Amino acid sequence: LCGDLKMQMPFPFSLLCLQVIKCKAAVLWEANKPFSIEDVEVAPPKEHEVRVKIVATGICRSDDHVITGALVMPFPIILGHEAAGVVESVGQGVTAVKPGDKVIPLFVPQCGECQNCLNTKSNLCSKTDLGTSGGLMADGTTRFTCKGKAIHHFLGTSTFTEYTVLHESAVAKIDSAAPLEKVCLIGCGFSTGYGAALQTAKVEPGSTCAVFGLGGVGLSVIMGCKVAGASRIIAVDINSDKFAKAKELGATDCINPKDFNKPIHEVLTEMTSGGVDYSFEVIGRTDTMAAALACCQYNYGVSVIVGVPPAAQKITFDPMLLFSGRSWKGSVFGGWKSKDAVPKLVADYMKKKFVLDPLITHTLPFTKINEGFDLLRTGK
Repeated sequence: LCGDLKMQMPFPFSLLCLQVIKCKAAVLWEANKPFSIEDVEVAPPKEHEVRVKIVATGICRSDDHVITGALVMPFPIILGHEAAGVVESVGQGVTAVKPGDKVIPLFVPQCGECQNCLNTKSNLCSKTDLGTSGGLMADGTTRFTCKGKAIHHFLGTSTFTEYTVLHESAVAKIDSAAPLEKVCLIGCGFSTGYGAALQTAKVEPGSTCAVFGLGGVGLSVIMGCKVAGASRIIAVDINSDKFAKAKELGATDCINPKDFNKPIHEVLTEMTSGGVDYSFEVIGRTDTMAAALACCQYNYGVSVIVGVPPAAQKITFDPMLLFSGRSWKGSVFGGWKSKDAVPKLVADYMKKKFVLDPLITHTLPFTKINEGFDLLRTGK
């Protein structure tokens, strides 16, 4: 049949042979329920789309926020946004990648054409699904079907599946020698934390930093602060079991708020004789966001929100905290322009400019994804 079509059709023959792929995916049918490993159908990529075989995916607190309802998305949905894989096929018009290329999906795409992509100060492409809760591809449809039902995409990536479809602006081609089970972390956690220190805050040599939250992203912030030359890096977490890893990666001090009978911002202010130069909230709680701001030096301190804010919650704070000179910033994907930065970060990893192994605590088969989330929630 394909041979006959090749003789008859004036457009590229290869596009006609793309098939629906049947594979396994972790489907979340509703909030606050476990993932269900299902057989799903993954449609071929349309124009300017890429279908990718996912080789390795990390789990992130942002995925868990959807499960708990803290991040509102439509159901049913295939979550996952931190991954690496191999291009299986491409749609018409795709020129950036070809089948066989190793790639990292980008939950913050880079179209290169919108106002944000063209602005040197911005990295949040207007084509991102972050904050829109759409759960669909650009044409308003989905590429996933399960039991006859359409399944939503997550952040334009959906990596908790053996195959996924992405817009070509949401994939970055990387070094063919890169170990995908390691560099998948560059798809979110590592880049987000590392960039928050280097790109967003622009930590300076000799400065003092406080990092609230010692998950994978918080540890990556510590790595960024160390590379930037910070002289003191104070790690803050209510789980003291995380302190050894934090010190291994560059923390000079580790403190547990539970060990004090006063607010943690007061403890940090006293420790640093007036407040830290830079603070980072890497948890996603409004109370710690306010504390991170308050622990900054009152006139020139910079506080960066890295953790995803919970939906429908507000922060109340004394405006004098900002009037006196502090700066409050947000950071999505570490401020990196994704398609430009990800291949360079992978290259830096290959040159041993930073490590990723300490960020990986467990490696599980895909079918044990629910056990992985249990480990995440228990701080392990």
